[in-house]
Amino acid sequence: MTTPIPPQSLVHSPGRLVPSPPTRRIELDGCEFGVHYSPGPLVAVSTPVFVIVHGIGTSHRYSVPLHRAIAAGHRTYSVDLPGFGGMRTPQHRLWVEDYAHLLGIFLDTLGVTNCVMVGHSMGAQFVTELAVQRPELVSQLVLIGPVVDARRRTVVAQAVDLCRDTLKEPLRANILVFGDYARCGPLWYTKTLSAMLAYATDERLVRVAAPVLVLRGSDDPVARRGWCSRLVHNSPHGRLVEIAGHRHLVHYSAADRVADHIVQFAGVGADP
Repeated sequence: MTTPIPPQSLVHSPGRLVPSPPTRRIELDGCEFGVHYSPGPLVAVSTPVFVIVHGIGTSHRYSVPLHRAIAAGHRTYSVDLPGFGGMRTPQHRLWVEDYAHLLGIFLDTLGVTNCVMVGHSMGAQFVTELAVQRPELVSQLVLIGPVVDARRRTVVAQAVDLCRDTLKEPLRANILVFGDYARCGPLWYTKTLSAMLAYATDERLVRVAAPVLVLRGSDDPVARRGWCSRLVHNSPHGRLVEIAGHRHLVHYSAADRVADHIVQFAGVGADP
């Protein structure tokens, strides 16, 4: 196991964001994680950490705009999960429950004890399951463009929705996403896709005690309004926010607005 990253050891000063170090690899139970860390301004111990988790086939790269927007005021981690973002492919299939279990251990390794978990697309499944398994670790849960719509839980339906979305996403975002798909490879993508389709996000969300923010682009064909409303209904403390004119990659195309909603939902302002 690699030596943990102690946040307090990184040099930073009040009101000034120090450039974050490059992605660091950490080995856990034979699986390789990557972490991109920004300390933000000097923060109080009680301030929650923000952790961003990517979706299927992708990496932290398409979350960089959101990461930077949140990190301007708060301690922020972006994660590269095993098999994605250039991390070594695991020797066996990992289900959503497996990823969540490993993610919890990974956060323990980083010394994170209280965090706002932010998941995009399939990442919403990972953070939902983490909140079920480790409720003491997750103070708030943010699901951006969550999958999989229970009425569209087939490979064909997901492929059609993704194609429709891609046609109107920013070119730079598509370049990042498809570059990461290539790094992931078709075999691991396919194995993970079966895990994504098997996970009933709406049913598991009922067991989440933390407040939940569901956030979508108003034109997102993947995470449709009816589905997102259902997730909010299934959460004891749920809220839905829509960003007009944006699609599935809303956290990239409207990063500042998404970050503002997340920070406001977490109940913390910019640090002094």
